[in-house]
Amino acid sequence: MSKNSLLSGEVFTTELEPDLQADVLIIGGGPAGTWAAWSAASVGTRVVLVDKGYCGTSGCAAASGNGVWYVPPEPESREAAMASREALGGFLSDRNWMQRVLDQTYANVNLLADWGYPFPVDDEGRSYRRSLQGPEYMRLMRKQIRRVGVEILDRSPALQLLVDREGNVAGATGINRQTGKKWIVRSHAVVIATGGCAFLSKALGCNVLTGDGYLMAGEAGAQMSGMEFSNAYGIAPAFSSVTKTLFYNWATFTYEDGTPIPGAGSQRGRSVIAKTLLTQPVYAIIDKASEEMRAHMRLAQPNFFLPFDRAGIDPFTQRFPVTLRLEGTVRGTGGIRIVDNTCATSVPGLYAAGDAATRELICGGFTGGGSHNAAWAISSGYWAGKSAAESARDLGEKANQRQVEAVGQAGFSNGSQRRLNTEEIIQATQAEVFPYERNYFRNTTGLTESLQKLNHLWQEIRTSVADDDNILRVRESAAMVATARWMYSSALERKETRGMHKYTDYPELDENQQHYLITGGLDRVWVKAA
Repeated sequence: MSKNSLLSGEVFTTELEPDLQADVLIIGGGPAGTWAAWSAASVGTRVVLVDKGYCGTSGCAAASGNGVWYVPPEPESREAAMASREALGGFLSDRNWMQRVLDQTYANVNLLADWGYPFPVDDEGRSYRRSLQGPEYMRLMRKQIRRVGVEILDRSPALQLLVDREGNVAGATGINRQTGKKWIVRSHAVVIATGGCAFLSKALGCNVLTGDGYLMAGEAGAQMSGMEFSNAYGIAPAFSSVTKTLFYNWATFTYEDGTPIPGAGSQRGRSVIAKTLLTQPVYAIIDKASEEMRAHMRLAQPNFFLPFDRAGIDPFTQRFPVTLRLEGTVRGTGGIRIVDNTCATSVPGLYAAGDAATRELICGGFTGGGSHNAAWAISSGYWAGKSAAESARDLGEKANQRQVEAVGQAGFSNGSQRRLNTEEIIQATQAEVFPYERNYFRNTTGLTESLQKLNHLWQEIRTSVADDDNILRVRESAAMVATARWMYSSALERKETRGMHKYTDYPELDENQQHYLITGGLDRVWVKAA
């Protein structure tokens, strides 16, 4: 059998290079992907990691400081940590999963200290381990996975998963962005750790996060969960893409004339900001921070202040205009459904971790930047990699001799000669998911109208074909459309307001809907209660 005959829908004229075999393939090089790679390789399995960018610098975690849900194993502290978000998330979180994540995160963050991560130390010599600086963190993770023998393919996004005749996932194919050559990795198991989808909103570190892993998993038959909880918007200066929102807890939000906006706030008052922005500008000033806090803020998140310094604005003493940028599933809780403690998906051989996987299990219907998401990336990545390695060992050496084919046809050869205008598709998708009145404040009419347009966009994608030089952009476009359709289909089904899902036709929480919603399908999307 030739190399090309392994692949369905082949549109590439380039040779397959490299052509690799591995026990475990990790797709994504952020925190979840690197922890998965480390845990898999540490037990002696052959691991290949492919990254859309450069592993260690791409993605939202590498771009800035990250709070971490790091809580010492003290009963009262752990109880308070678990209780703090339950109501905010609509009581959909699971205490067993929360406890597991707290335990694993505590152990792994301490391991980072053993590896030499420079945690700050207070005057009494105590190490502060509740935050990580993205550049140092991810630089260390790249060093550690290389130390245990992980082979890294940088700037090599995956495009399609490989499956065997029984439907088990058996690797992936992709393309190198620098050479244009296509690669293939046959593996016993695959971990998807590609992050979420922010729809190219320019939110900090998010413009490589276009839902690619969702699309590949969905094409292999995987289910999604919690996709209605995918409408997170981050506060940012109107002139910047920096959506780090922690410091806005000490801000006053005002109208243009300086009058405070009643009820506006970073956490529970963000919807007030959104409503105000529908009709007029909103300004902020971080005037509630003490002088001591201001100094600590600059040390903790220096890149938060870069746009202000460049604009000659002191955010502690001068008002500045703000906006809300969509962060979608990156700061939401929806993602690929995992079916057990191993972080396995509903498809054999496929695992999911980090923002690519649902975080409902620990956050319910609401989360935010860092903290829980960072802890989930660490712990789910560790479990997914370990479980994938165990699965690979059970399959044995002959697993990579299976006959396989690539699944997923969006953008690939389908007999059509019609070329897709990807920028039009992207802009049309953004027009349905960016507006506050469509996505933040949802209603039946708006969701239905958007879904009709998104379904039409999907048909355009399915009846078009990509050229070699734009296949990546076509797949990104397809992933964003697919993600939006799962989001809005799930939102229509949850006829209540819970967590971040604000349904204006059903403004109250309904105790009878305290369950998860599972969705899937591509040409025909379905939704059902778990």
